[in-house]
Amino acid sequence: MDRFDNIPETALAWHRAGKGAVLATVIQTWGSAPRRVGSQLAISGDGEIAGSVSGGCVEGAVVVEALEALEEGTARELEFGVSDHDAFAVGLACGGTIRVLVEPIGKVLPEPMLAKLVAARAARHPMAYVVDLDTGARHLDRAGHDERFRMDRSGFEEDSRTFVAIHNPPLKLLVVGAVHIAQALVPMARIAGYDPVIIDPREAFASESRFPGEKLVHDWPDDAIAAEGLDARTALVLLTHDPKLDDPGLGAALKSDCFYIGALGSSRTHAKRVARLQERGFTDVQIARIRGPVGLAIGASGPAEIAVSILAEMTRVLRQGA
Repeated sequence: MDRFDNIPETALAWHRAGKGAVLATVIQTWGSAPRRVGSQLAISGDGEIAGSVSGGCVEGAVVVEALEALEEGTARELEFGVSDHDAFAVGLACGGTIRVLVEPIGKVLPEPMLAKLVAARAARHPMAYVVDLDTGARHLDRAGHDERFRMDRSGFEEDSRTFVAIHNPPLKLLVVGAVHIAQALVPMARIAGYDPVIIDPREAFASESRFPGEKLVHDWPDDAIAAEGLDARTALVLLTHDPKLDDPGLGAALKSDCFYIGALGSSRTHAKRVARLQERGFTDVQIARIRGPVGLAIGASGPAEIAVSILAEMTRVLRQGA
């Protein structure tokens, strides 16, 4: 699973420290390649590495090419075949082919452009790094790549040599209600790449013993959600059944652009929820964003299966849209 990483940040730090740095990016794959398009490896002038472009199969060769490119101050396009034997060693059934773009920082990828990208990542702003491999022109862009941002899909523009590398903020999940379903959902969501936050003013529920190692917020949901923030990479799941806790969170969510809003409860409970929100002045279009009853209708029984249904629905909305 590709998680939000610090590969561009590491490359920038190495460059600013005077070591020299190179970014290597997977720009195309064929067959059962070990790493997806957009995966990156940073290489310092001292030969240090961070990240991966192949799961270990061709990193050594990429490092050699990167150091040569750094010395020459030029970009390189590399192509590697991953043998069936090497592919099996990194957990694949068969091999494939990857193409890698090698870009020295400074002479090829301008430091100010990389710094702007790093700043956007720190601010949780999605950003596309666009490079024309024929002309060498490079720029950062936030417009015109909605589908790529939603799908986390780097790649070539159709019928062109223009490569678009998508840099999305990490996915975030806010869970209101530290109940049994949350205990199952949070570890599943973390495996799927989310950074979870559990919100519940009831400290007996939102306790370290029930959620070891997780971020717990004991404020009221509206205050907690305002502090955490809701953006297009955030899902909100409300599990308390209690309007005093759920409704303030829903009000905040319906005014945001978070990609998913799910609320636990039966159809009758949801109908009452809709009526309360209408009384507060929310429109039918706004209220329709709420997934209630929460989760895909898979006949789930028990907290773990309900958690599976919720995570599956979150994934569907993220990848396919509302």
